[in-house]
Amino acid sequence: MLKDKNSKLITGRDNSLLRRARSVRDGKLNSLIFVEGLRLCEEALKSELRIEAVIYSDHILRKDRAAKSLEKLTAAAETSATVSEKLLESVSYTRTPQGVVLLAVRPTNDEEAFAAKQTKSPLLVVIHEINNPVNVGAIIRTAEAAGATGIITTANTADPFSPKALRGAMGSAFRLPIWSGPSFAAAVAWCRSRKILTIAADLSGSAMHRDVDWRKSSAIIVGRESTGLSPDEVAATDASVRIPMQGAAESLNVAVATGIILFEAARQRAPN
Repeated sequence: MLKDKNSKLITGRDNSLLRRARSVRDGKLNSLIFVEGLRLCEEALKSELRIEAVIYSDHILRKDRAAKSLEKLTAAAETSATVSEKLLESVSYTRTPQGVVLLAVRPTNDEEAFAAKQTKSPLLVVIHEINNPVNVGAIIRTAEAAGATGIITTANTADPFSPKALRGAMGSAFRLPIWSGPSFAAAVAWCRSRKILTIAADLSGSAMHRDVDWRKSSAIIVGRESTGLSPDEVAATDASVRIPMQGAAESLNVAVATGIILFEAARQRAPN
């Protein structure tokens, strides 16, 4: 066991800390986020999230790298606990427990904090009513890799800080500014008020994605997995783009399509 004054051994399934972890996992306690797996917990620590609790199995302590990371995690946490693999399974979001879970204070994701972190030439992604958290996480991860400056998730979009979305983002959600909750109209109006071009990804877009000048302040807007953006939503934006495709495929996965557009923007924005 780690030599940590805040650490305790939990043997009962109904312990209050385990009940709290399940509530966070299931989205019943929105002030905290549920982070699972050693690598993702390490990313949370690097990102200086405020860690309320760390729960880890006795099995993971047998691994040298994990033990060293857990020393840092438990030192940063307000409390920590050791449990059996069986008890960790009762908390885990995955079928196979990842050895460690932490509860952290949800990163600030309101408009004010988001606006304060924007650059002079922002490249944003607006995720509109995408309900698969895996896609949301993948878009956030790709956005960071392509140099985007922020993410806006509209109302009725999957929570970017849900366990599945965090796994898909692999730490990017801790680092990239995120504003959650505005309506589609509010997100577009916010961009327009700051002279940020709103560009819809649409199968019938008026231009190819590579024909847009992405060096300008821009927001890529992507919509629902099944239907994409509605005609009215596309009409409300400044422009629309499509990705040329071959063969009989009707469309691309929304995360893949977003990645293609983002990396075209990154190519254009790269210094010569």
